[in-house]
Amino acid sequence: MLWHELTIHTTEEAVEMISNFLHEAGAGGVSIEESGTLNKKRDAPYGEWYEFPLNDIPEGFAEIKGYFSEDTDMEALQAEVRPRIEQLAEFDINVGDVRYETRTVDENDWADAWKKYFKPVRVSERLTIKPTWEEYTPESPDEKIIELDPGMAFGTGTHPTTSLCLRTLETVIQGGEEVIDVGTGSGILAIGAVQLGAKHVLALDLDPVAVSSAKENAHLNGLDDRITVKESDLLSVLGSEDPTLGVKLPVKIIVANILAEIIMLFVDDVYNALESGGVYIASGIWKNKEQLVHDGLIAAGFEISAVHRDEDWLAYVARKR
Repeated sequence: MLWHELTIHTTEEAVEMISNFLHEAGAGGVSIEESGTLNKKRDAPYGEWYEFPLNDIPEGFAEIKGYFSEDTDMEALQAEVRPRIEQLAEFDINVGDVRYETRTVDENDWADAWKKYFKPVRVSERLTIKPTWEEYTPESPDEKIIELDPGMAFGTGTHPTTSLCLRTLETVIQGGEEVIDVGTGSGILAIGAVQLGAKHVLALDLDPVAVSSAKENAHLNGLDDRITVKESDLLSVLGSEDPTLGVKLPVKIIVANILAEIIMLFVDDVYNALESGGVYIASGIWKNKEQLVHDGLIAAGFEISAVHRDEDWLAYVARKR
């Protein structure tokens, strides 16, 4: 079978968002190659993979490849993706001098080759992400395994904000909490929260592809009864009085791994959905938006209790007063 390969030359800052755009456009797979000169650790928890250890990509830049079925209208697809990428400038996300390249490749050239790059990855003290085809024995009884099939994944598991959120959840969850995961993507944060002891997680996403992916990954981990996945524009579903949400408001923890500007759009809704003393983990924040989110959280009534950083990204831990 032949596939169309769309390569987008952009910046590392824009990798997370553009990768999601390609998934939403129907990509059968997405790969990422960042600068080979950075000499930094590269984890590949789910969904994407790094091709080579060294290359001539300038520092701070990246190449994203999306693979689309042979019958895809690539001109129409680029017409769909281009304006979304251009719009990122409105969020102060530097996409660089974006270039697009297309070619046709045979499925055997890429469909299974990336699997050799996926190995179990310890992302926090207690959490390990394991591809389904890999054998792995936990190092201790306290280690929890998140089973993921990258073929079902949605989003960029390699991104620092994913591990930031998982590590932060590990410090916050004590056991028995009800949690809401906004912008769940593949469902990895919802799965991690339950593995860490959460009673139930309501996982929300606006995109139906993400909703399907999260449901499949929850099932893969045997957590259908503890993770409820719903299609929702941020927290809008909470106003529907849906008896099948799986959580009772207000909840103890809300986590959102999305753009800073989107975090600001519904910060008051998050505050109202949390119980007194409840925790909001807000991530997906590029360094140039740190003050914006800080001020927005304070204005909404939150108290900042911690800021966690990974490379140029950060996550806020805020408590409802």
